Amino acid sequence: MIDPLSEIITLLRPRAVFAKGISGAGRWGVRYSDFGHPGFCTVLEGSCRLAVDGQEPLVLVAGDFVLLPTTPGFTMTGFEPVTPTFIDPKSEPDPVDEVRHGDPDGPPSVRLLGGYFAFATVDAGLLVSLLPAQVHVRGAERLSILVRLLTEEAAERRAGRDLVLARLVEVLLIEALRLTQRPDATPGLLRGLADIRLAEAIRAMHGQPARSWTVAELAKAAGLSRSAFFDRFTRNVGVAPMEYLLAWRMALAKDLLRNRNADIADVAETVGYGSASTFSTAFSRHVGQPPGRYARMAAEG
Repeated sequence: MIDPLSEIITLLRPRAVFAKGISGAGRWGVRYSDFGHPGFCTVLEGSCRLAVDGQEPLVLVAGDFVLLPTTPGFTMTGFEPVTPTFIDPKSEPDPVDEVRHGDPDGPPSVRLLGGYFAFATVDAGLLVSLLPAQVHVRGAERLSILVRLLTEEAAERRAGRDLVLARLVEVLLIEALRLTQRPDATPGLLRGLADIRLAEAIRAMHGQPARSWTVAELAKAAGLSRSAFFDRFTRNVGVAPMEYLLAWRMALAKDLLRNRNADIADVAETVGYGSASTFSTAFSRHVGQPPGRYARMAAEG
């Protein structure tokens, strides 16, 4: 069976960059500016406050896991009033030892494992837009284990390290995201997949991206009337069905064009266009440059 979530994670090509222990002691608080890369943390012991820009503030406790696919600005503090210390993650070097906030010698009130990674694809923005802005999971021991494994592997320089880290991050992402695959999730792919009827239509689009789908055909796959399907899809996924299909086709096309031997006519056929010229027009409108130029720039980069 086609698994849209796994396909998207595969196209994002996550790779681990940094993972480290973090703790806070005494009166402490930090304010991180917007970072852009995906960030994550799991709370080992204690508790703290987390306020991510544009999201509801959270009180994190032992066993909690948080994933921020784009890591906007956020503030993390203890529970005493404090003026947070500003940190720009883009200019600060990655620390070698555990990151300590607040009293350097006092007993920590919270201990976390956290870090960030990068998506290898240059098209991350399109795909990440389908994911929730903030993932918060409580009491997920499997996620805590994965973060520990990531942290341990990142600290070593053993053979196969990069491959192990990349696979661990993929598993971490899928595990975290499928735990938020609920009907009450924020609009996006996960909420769409949580709807049994919409999931059938989404899997159909992913399974046959070259097919000339219509809203009526997708509605039939979902077992809904055309109007009910359109409204339900748009409300739950956040975009109209044909807009989602176009975004998925363009994501696939970009991935194929990064292959140095890619033939534009073959790519066009694979993603559902009858001719290279029709595909080039659609690709240029969506991406902002023709496929040939995109392929050359991808090869040079």
